[in-house]
Amino acid sequence: MLVKTQAIVISSVRYQEKSLIVRCYTHSDGLKSYFVRDAFTGKKNLQKIACFQPLTLLEIEAIHKNKGTLEQFKEIKLFQAYEQIPTDIRKSTIALFLAEMLQNSIREEAPNDALFAFLQTAFLWLDTHDQVSNFHLVFLLELTRHLGFYPDCTDIELPLFHLQEGVFTQQSSAGTLNPYETETFKKLIELNFDQSAQTFHVSERQQLLKIIVDYYTYHLDGFRKPQSLEVLQAVFS
Repeated sequence: MLVKTQAIVISSVRYQEKSLIVRCYTHSDGLKSYFVRDAFTGKKNLQKIACFQPLTLLEIEAIHKNKGTLEQFKEIKLFQAYEQIPTDIRKSTIALFLAEMLQNSIREEAPNDALFAFLQTAFLWLDTHDQVSNFHLVFLLELTRHLGFYPDCTDIELPLFHLQEGVFTQQSSAGTLNPYETETFKKLIELNFDQSAQTFHVSERQQLLKIIVDYYTYHLDGFRKPQSLEVLQAVFS
């Protein structure tokens, strides 16, 4: 079936010497993987490789057989080119990290309009704003709304947060944050992208990043910590 849709690049992996396997989150079908034959041969194909960088926003025509195999692009073009993400070391590092987090988190091969809109809006915000030191923290917490494990804030006044249960509690046990960590986590819950500038010190940011990655690990079966985590920590240290 020929499908025209918007898509967000999650990853691209070289296959043998000349080809690529590109994973995208599509508006029409959720997560899809595509085979790009001879991507590294010919000037025209080499130009396409730039379209497969992490989080690139595309418009595609593709043949979807929906048989669990790799699909085929028929035509690709940029939906909206980023101005700063490819050249700003902070933003490109965030993009690489978030793409890896998405690759380890999103498994649905089904459309989700709200999730697609959130991703597209968030990445365009990242490209056009300067204060981005806390963007990845706000993004990953907000993403849990769409993945089904956003923290239950019914008892947010309580002093501890239980990572595995996703609730605030008075009882300390394995899997609970200490009071200081919980207060820092509460600050994050209160933020949106526009409020996130200069909110946390470096040590708090590093602490929150560990908390969020641990939180994902508790709630997603088979979740793997991103290899780019150390790079992100170094850039924002």
